[in-house]
Amino acid sequence: MKKIFLLFTLGLVLFACRTYSDDDIHFFDSEIRKYMKKKNLNFEKSSSGMYYKILDEGDGEYIKFTDHVSFTYKGYFMNGEVFDQQKKPVEYDVRQLIGAWKEAMVMLKPGGKMHLIAPPQLGYGDRDLDDIPPNSILIFEMEVVEVK
Repeated sequence: MKKIFLLFTLGLVLFACRTYSDDDIHFFDSEIRKYMKKKNLNFEKSSSGMYYKILDEGDGEYIKFTDHVSFTYKGYFMNGEVFDQQKKPVEYDVRQLIGAWKEAMVMLKPGGKMHLIAPPQLGYGDRDLDDIPPNSILIFEMEVVEVK
């Protein structure tokens, strides 16, 4: 399982970092670390650059990349502004999710809860979406409801 996770994470890093320079990635990481220090947060950092805190691992088998998941979430920016919140579970195949969510899901089991901070290369990158500006650092609170 660890080998698969490491290969998956490496693939995320190689795929996700194509449009960002080392300086860009370092800048995003620096901004995240400043935010965590200001908010007194103690998250772990994955090799891809995602910061996370598992609040509850959940029960049963770990979620796989090929699974279909339903989950709730709240997404906000570092200034606290909420850009999306789903109190009713949404359903997706794990492979359809943004990079940070894919990485988070395979760390959890059904019922798992996690907070994460996603740098742009693991979120929506430089895309300009209606509610999310390009190169946004995104914070999510997630709870897995069901895995199929």
